[in-house]
Amino acid sequence: MTEQGETGDTITILLVEDDAPTCWRLQDALVKAGYEVRSAGTLGEARSALAGGAPRVLLTDLRLPDGHGIELIRETRQRFPDTEIMVISALGDEESVISAITVGATGYLLKDAFPTDIATTVRDLVAGHSPISASIARFIVRRTQGAAQSSAEPPPGPALNTARLTPREIDILWGIAKGFSYAEIASHLGLSKQTVPGHIKNIYRKLEVHTRSEAVFEAVQQGLIKL
Repeated sequence: MTEQGETGDTITILLVEDDAPTCWRLQDALVKAGYEVRSAGTLGEARSALAGGAPRVLLTDLRLPDGHGIELIRETRQRFPDTEIMVISALGDEESVISAITVGATGYLLKDAFPTDIATTVRDLVAGHSPISASIARFIVRRTQGAAQSSAEPPPGPALNTARLTPREIDILWGIAKGFSYAEIASHLGLSKQTVPGHIKNIYRKLEVHTRSEAVFEAVQQGLIKL
């Protein structure tokens, strides 16, 4: 049985991992879970694979033999805005996480996750969630709390405009931050499923972002929502 997206098509995954045993374990788990998987071991191979069309999901390591996964994430986000992108890496430091999210990753898992858990997480990713390893989530919370505590001193530059979003848009943004799918947000707020994407498009435009993760990060930074 194959895993299907919201359109009924089989969910296609491009897996980019240079460590052969790790790539094999992940690919085996994903195929057994019903996904259609292509794999690449280098940045060059990944670019060649993308030349053949957009995958529904890109799963990528960051350290690649001929380049950095951040380059691949940025290029994929620009070329294929509907592709879901999740990092699977041993790197859990602040610079790696923030860089990946800023250029377009919508999920971030450390490699200590079980392959079967990663296969399950792909389903959540396609459903509109933003899976993040628990240790990374705690680090983001600590970072946010640190920023809030340091706000006792006036920040440099112009004051943030926290009134740009409507109350409804903030409600929807909160739902995104909590990992709810668009359908769940619509149900919770009593909206039609067709209405939510329109609000999200306005949120992206007002916050000048392109992904759910960027929107949440920017909203937290501006104090529009609290996690």
